[in-house]
Amino acid sequence: MWDLDFISESDFENHVRKTIENYRESLKTMTLKDFNKNIIDPVKFAFDKALYGISWQELINNEITRQRDKTNNNYIGYFHQHIFKYIDKCSVPPNGKDGGWDVIFRNPDGLYFAPNDESNELVHTIYVEMKNKHNTMNSSSAERTYKKMQQQLCDDDDCACYLVEAIANESQNVIWETSVEKKKVHHKRIRRVSIDQFYNIVTGQSDAFYKVCMKLPEVIAKVAPSMHTNENFDDTVYSELKNEAKQYKAGDEDVNLTLAMYMLGFSSYLGFNGMN
Repeated sequence: MWDLDFISESDFENHVRKTIENYRESLKTMTLKDFNKNIIDPVKFAFDKALYGISWQELINNEITRQRDKTNNNYIGYFHQHIFKYIDKCSVPPNGKDGGWDVIFRNPDGLYFAPNDESNELVHTIYVEMKNKHNTMNSSSAERTYKKMQQQLCDDDDCACYLVEAIANESQNVIWETSVEKKKVHHKRIRRVSIDQFYNIVTGQSDAFYKVCMKLPEVIAKVAPSMHTNENFDDTVYSELKNEAKQYKAGDEDVNLTLAMYMLGFSSYLGFNGMN
């Protein structure tokens, strides 16, 4: 029985299907070119190999897993953000549009933007910046986001701005206190909100996020088998790197592999550039 009355079963399934399709992109075979797409740090690899006492193959496989995990975290961000386009009164603007907000919630009847707010002040719009985890913003990013929210309040005095965190320290809807230009700042309509509290506001149901989480495994199990997500893939990074190492005669295979790894990041650097 479908018991989520704030999103239809077909919309939920389509959203899960799209998220799984995104995931499949990261499950494709990874080549050496893919591996080094953002240019790895060979010096870090040298330290990791020595200090963890593992082989080049294991080290490379760990890095492949890390890269896939980082990509998949972005896809989970997609899931958390884009589900709101199916929920009444919410919109998910295209990238860079409508101020670049992740979600905008507009309620023509007005809403209380904070629990237990003594002023009982209503607003008609909430602008949302959404993050997967509470610790993913450094101080510079936090400052830019807060300034963006300050500007939004200047442009629209009938709104609140939320930093919504999928993984927060705890369930919360609190004033966001941070530093801007080394000065502590806060505003009652700029708030730090866990995703369960945001669901509560936009759906009017305190357990809405709980219901989504409880329904999710069932829908994944229903949708995933038809999409052949268990495809076999054979990463070629290590075999390609071994092949690259054969051209070097610096020492044994391990030393040559180290040099091949250096060349991924430093091939145009002085000293290395003469080895091509």
